[in-house]
Amino acid sequence: MAAFGSVFMPEMAMARFDGANWGQSAIVPSDSISLHPGAHVLHYASTCFEGLKAFRHEDGSVAIFRMDKNIARMQQSSELLSLPKFDAALLSQMIIDIVRHYAADVPTPPGSMYIRPTHIGTEPAIGKAATPTLTSLLYVLLSPVGDYFAGGSRGLRLLMEDNARCAPHMGMIKSGGNYASALYPTMQAKAKYQADQVLFCPNGDVQETGAANFLLIDGNEIITKALDASFLHGVTRDTILTLARDLGMKVSERELTVEELLERAAKPGTEAALSGTAAVLAPVGTLIHQGKEYKVGNGEPGSTTAKLRQTLNDIQWGKTADTHGWLTKI
Repeated sequence: MAAFGSVFMPEMAMARFDGANWGQSAIVPSDSISLHPGAHVLHYASTCFEGLKAFRHEDGSVAIFRMDKNIARMQQSSELLSLPKFDAALLSQMIIDIVRHYAADVPTPPGSMYIRPTHIGTEPAIGKAATPTLTSLLYVLLSPVGDYFAGGSRGLRLLMEDNARCAPHMGMIKSGGNYASALYPTMQAKAKYQADQVLFCPNGDVQETGAANFLLIDGNEIITKALDASFLHGVTRDTILTLARDLGMKVSERELTVEELLERAAKPGTEAALSGTAAVLAPVGTLIHQGKEYKVGNGEPGSTTAKLRQTLNDIQWGKTADTHGWLTKI
């Protein structure tokens, strides 16, 4: 089985901004793009992306999940990175066009078609370290993926670090540089503690891991950091919190300290989870802090985490009503 996200459909949707106007989008081969070695993105990291999924329903139809929310976030990322602006309608049409083109290849549940819109600065100008790119490229890749939990769901191990994942003013931007900055500490955590991820807690403030938002589930309450510019505003996070409210749970978006997290985690029945497009909701079983391990509840995946993930999957897979209008049928 190929690694998650390593197989791509042979074509993608692409559009270029020439410094004045966006050209027509087209479906082109996805095996390569042409860039000048001095392209802005290669030197000054003018890049952002999104991750969303299309699902096949039992009637054979295909639906894209929360496309509008992802497009809005990508517009925001582009603006905050001073990349050329684009209309939501352009990217929406590009996504629909390429998913429709490969509708027959969308896997059945629990698989899906992962969608990766990407926006990069292309102007060849190495003297523009403090100036935005004039030109850019927008493209949409597709990657058919299987079940993220094919190997069986288990409680993840998180190393808690008193560092930020990225520069505080960059946190809400979905940009490659933020992931790069989390990679080295994550590799160190894996080597030293056999941790799966690092939970970044600058100044004792529990924020996020390198690639997912963090949720603490204490009985009927979900606790997670309130939105600010320092961390990513996850679409799956927003979805899970909405579903939790629908199920009658209390949702508390507020500061969560390391001390409070460790205290609550020790209680029987407490759960923790990471939310993201790929894994949806992954259970956390162990927290590692200052060399000591702390079990979350009994250290095993919890029933509330599983229920929330299944509730979301049922909507994505068309097995229950989409009362929030999250699905775009194509």
